[in-house]
Amino acid sequence: MSLSRQEVAKVGMLARLALTEAELEKMTGELSKLVEFVSQLSELDTAAVEPLAHPLETRNVFREDIPAASLTTEQALANSPRHDNSCFLVPAVLGDSGAA
Repeated sequence: MSLSRQEVAKVGMLARLALTEAELEKMTGELSKLVEFVSQLSELDTAAVEPLAHPLETRNVFREDIPAASLTTEQALANSPRHDNSCFLVPAVLGDSGAA
């Protein structure tokens, strides 16, 4: 299966790429080769192949999640430049909210 120049231009537009005429010509050939390769792969008999989420054996490398005591509100706010004794006060980011 070969891709048309218009299909490659549409893919470029969807990917927000400003392709020049030379790049469009080059990408048309390269993407066509890629699509042809993928279609060759679809001809393989994979009935006996078990589906995988990852090609390598994976294992959990994280430590156990053990609950432990955390900071009190006073400790967490101790070095804060601005707070109201229960929350951090920060400047508004999305406009004037009248707070902080």
